[in-house]
Amino acid sequence: MNNKKIMIAGGIGLFLLVVWIAWPKQKKGETMARTAEALGGKGAVQQLYQQAAEAHQSGDLLKAKESYEKIVAENPDFDQIASVQKELEQVNMDIIFSNQEIADRTVIHEIKAGDTLGKIAKQYNTAVELIKRSNNLKSDTIRLGQKLRIWTGVFNIFVDKSQNILFLKEGDEVVKVYNVSTGSQNSTPVGQFKIMSKLPDPVWFNRGVVVPPESPDNVLGSRWLGFDMPGYGIHGTIESETIGQQVTAGCVRMRNEDVEELYSILPVGTSVVIVN
Repeated sequence: MNNKKIMIAGGIGLFLLVVWIAWPKQKKGETMARTAEALGGKGAVQQLYQQAAEAHQSGDLLKAKESYEKIVAENPDFDQIASVQKELEQVNMDIIFSNQEIADRTVIHEIKAGDTLGKIAKQYNTAVELIKRSNNLKSDTIRLGQKLRIWTGVFNIFVDKSQNILFLKEGDEVVKVYNVSTGSQNSTPVGQFKIMSKLPDPVWFNRGVVVPPESPDNVLGSRWLGFDMPGYGIHGTIESETIGQQVTAGCVRMRNEDVEELYSILPVGTSVVIVN
């Protein structure tokens, strides 16, 4: 009985060998080429990822951005795609905060008599904090003839309540994605709003009680970006463990370091869209 099984197995093996030998060389070549292409393609993506990281580290931000974007666009199934996307977001922010000139995104402004950072920010629809950071200014003092790099790209905010995610966008491009908290019982309003006020270390007015910014009970955290709908806005938190949940009284809540980042680049008038 065992000998019979051996003979059958041997016959099957011989049949497969004959089929492989008889199979057209062109077909075998195509199969091997596809396998090599798949293996080589993965290696090429990994190499591009390494090149992007090296460019980022060396300060070649535009090259790093281009490489990361190519990986995201052409290789969405790359096993390290989540890391690539996070690093692309960091490159985007580094570019915004740098003093590099970017075509169609920046201009060089030469200080003239009567200029102030506030006037310049209003002229270009940007934030004073962004001008200072990208030009390494330690104070509001500027001098006649000084040249400042000014970001002119237009930012906007998109909040998805169902996922508790906030998208920072520049035009149609997603610059960075943040985890946030939104209102309990669907209390965060939906629609299109504008940021109409910006306050560092905001005072919290809680049912007639004034809660100063230094109080551990001040739920607004380190920054306030108020909407054109009174009582609602984007703010920081003293309860970072609640980020990602629907727990607020209706506002959009962020980690303090995240809202401080937004505060430094968003001017008054920035569009905010919130959807369910």
